[in-house]
Amino acid sequence: MIKKADIILFFLILAFGLAVSWWSLAGNAAGEKAVVTVDGKLYGTYPLSHDQTIQVVQKNGHHNDITIKDGQISMTFSDCRNQICVESGAISQTKDTIVCLPNKVVIEITGGSGDGSGVDIITGTAVSGSSPSTANEEGGDAHDADE
Repeated sequence: MIKKADIILFFLILAFGLAVSWWSLAGNAAGEKAVVTVDGKLYGTYPLSHDQTIQVVQKNGHHNDITIKDGQISMTFSDCRNQICVESGAISQTKDTIVCLPNKVVIEITGGSGDGSGVDIITGTAVSGSSPSTANEEGGDAHDADE
């Protein structure tokens, strides 16, 4: 038997879910930079406005090619077995990511400031810090990753 409290609880949970979904989707905007990390370490930061191909060659022999073209970034080659990262297509919005789990390569899209400020989605507290340095901000040469 369904009680009045069960119906109210159902609608409260539904409203909360819709609010969280709207909040997570509303923050998407066109990104300006891509941050590439390998095994959790910064590999480079690249502007989406500069068309280029980045080759991520790791010391352990793994290889990924990342292509920036027309304001979008995609993983165009990976030597991993499952190829999910290559099949995910191009991304250009903040909060978008491409992940190659076997090779531990992550591409994240950030906004213009890239200062890392905002609200932590888990704790709900303000975050003020800085994103990884922008040594390759103008699309410098690719370099060897640690592993």
